[in-house]
This record gives sequence, structure tokens and C-alpha cells, in this order.
Amino acid sequence: MRRVLRRRSTIAFFMCLPLILLIGGLVVYPAIYAIYLAMLNKKMTHFVGLGNFAFLLKRATFHLVIFQSCLFAVTSVTAKAVIGFLLAHLMHAIPGRHQRVWRGLLLIPWVVPLALSTLGWWWMFDPSYSAFNWLLAKFGIGAVPWLGSTGWARFCMILVNTWYGAPFFMIMYLAALKSVPEQLFEAASIDGAGALAKLRYVTLPMMRNIISITVLFSLIVTFADFTIVRILTDGGPRDTTHIFATYAFEIGIQSGDVPLGAAASLFMLPILAVASFFILRGVARRDREMAA
Repeated sequence: MRRVLRRRSTIAFFMCLPLILLIGGLVVYPAIYAIYLAMLNKKMTHFVGLGNFAFLLKRATFHLVIFQSCLFAVTSVTAKAVIGFLLAHLMHAIPGRHQRVWRGLLLIPWVVPLALSTLGWWWMFDPSYSAFNWLLAKFGIGAVPWLGSTGWARFCMILVNTWYGAPFFMIMYLAALKSVPEQLFEAASIDGAGALAKLRYVTLPMMRNIISITVLFSLIVTFADFTIVRILTDGGPRDTTHIFATYAFEIGIQSGDVPLGAAASLFMLPILAVASFFILRGVARRDREMAA
């Protein structure tokens, strides 16, 4: 026993045990319990198996939820990745002291509590007191139904999510850029490479793994987003902007059908599992190539 306790692996296990118990209590147990709930009837008295999942797949509203969730997540993550990549390059080109100032300013949207900032956006989109419509009226342009039309409501959701999440991409990509050796850019310049060639053959290959991991993390968080949709549209108009989290809340908590709400929330699991598999497989393949 004394020899076992002296092993580094044993010491590491006991040091990690509080975190393992915390993850087990707050993540693993609720996940297993959600799967159990999703297989019960509305009164939670009988086991119905996959009946709740089959019932959801027959509803046209839930088909719209799946489409909206994928559209919201993919569009938002793509916009955040592109804007974050551009901002990271701009920050990387600014001298040190000025870079710290601009970096701090650009991180403000990510630091401000999401519920508070979303309320600010909701006021700017409000049909009666919209700051954007007031500005458009100054140029003689008619009012836009920002949250009253399906297309505009989806645009507003994606815009707010992009505004909130782009600074996270920026700071991650900026850290990756700073880790790229300057000798590689100097060698590319000597070989006559231009800015686009450096981006394609030096920057992107060195940043591919951090780009993949950041996109995966943001995809998971965006799919599970609740605050933005709940505050801005609450799923409206006519349930056309619901995503998995808000729809599960509506039918599970507000309508009282907890098993059906649990089943709706679990539908994002296979989508994220497939995305995680391909992204992480690409990261592992590139790691093996670099090691070889």
C-alpha cells in the first residue's frame, strides 16, 4: 500500500479526485438522468423507450427547430471564426503597447454578462423604440421589423451571437499567431512569397489545430445557447426561431412535459458527436503527421 501511494499516478489521481467528483455530480449524473427522463411518459410513471423521440420527429415544428439550430450554429460559428481571424491579424500587426489597449477594448463584448448585453441589443431592435429604426428614419428609410419577421429575427440572433463570441476567437487566434516562429515568415519572404502565400502555406498550417479546437468548442456552446434566443425572440415569431435549448425549455418547463423536453434537448447530442468525431480526427491526424 505504501508503494502504491508513492506512485505519481496515485498522487495525481487523488489531486484530481475533487474535480472528478464535481464533474460526475454536475455533468455525468444529470446527463444520465436526462436520458432516463427522456424515456418516460408525460406523468413519468411508465417507460416508453424511444417514443418521445419518435413523437418529436413527427412534428413539423421540431423539424423547424432542427433546421434553425443548425443554421444558427453553423452561420454564427463561421462568422465568428472569420471575424476573429481578421481581428487577430490586425492585432498582431499593432505595436505592443497599443495592441494591449485595443485588445482590451475588443474583449469587452465577451466580458460583459451575456444577459445584460442581449437586453441592450433587444432595446435597439425593439419595434417601438428601436435605435436602429430611428437612425434609418433620419435617412428616410422605413422601419424594419427586426424581431417581427422570421428572416430578420434570425439575422438578429446570429448578429448578437457573433458580436459576443468573435472576441473569444480573436484572442485564441492571436495567441496562436504569436506562437508561429518569425523565421518561417522571413524564409517565406526570402523565397518571394506574398501575403496570401504566407497565409496559405505558413499561417494556416501552423494554426489548423487551434482553429479546429476553437470551432469545436464554439459549436458546442452555440448549439446549447439559451440566453440570446430567449431574450431576443423567445422562439417567435410563430416558433420559427426556436433552437434546441429554448424549445426544450418551452415544452419541458413551461408546458410541464419534462420527458419530452429532455428528449428535445438530447437531439443535439448526435449532431455534436459527429462534428466532434471529424474535427478531433483531423487534429489527431495532423499531430501524427507533424510527429512523423
